[in-house]
Amino acid sequence: MESKNLGKAVLYGVIAIFLLAIVSSFIFSLLLRFTSVQESSLQYVMTSISFLSIFIGGFVTGGNGKQKGWLIGGATGLTYTIIIFLFQFLGYDSLFSFEQIIYHICYVLTAMMGGILGVNIVGNSPKSA
Repeated sequence: MESKNLGKAVLYGVIAIFLLAIVSSFIFSLLLRFTSVQESSLQYVMTSISFLSIFIGGFVTGGNGKQKGWLIGGATGLTYTIIIFLFQFLGYDSLFSFEQIIYHICYVLTAMMGGILGVNIVGNSPKSA
């Protein structure tokens, strides 16, 4: 696999993750603003949505990369983690807590699973002779 294709696939996956995060954040902010729902009652739902977004991003990456799904999915999860870390460190002057480290390890593993499935479902289309 060319490194150009790898980078392009990872970029598409990270863009997909952030687009899904923006859309879900907008929906949750509207829900919290205009209903009596409390943020604490949505904690597990928001966590599930974040893992689903990471998985979909890995799936997009695997579908675009067409091979080595675990590698490009892991690269997508790692890129996402680095972006979030840099935002938190440079913007808020704080490092990851232990809980955040565990979450981000799970994010990378989830993106890897998405990448593997993306390669096997999208990437293995029948080849015409």
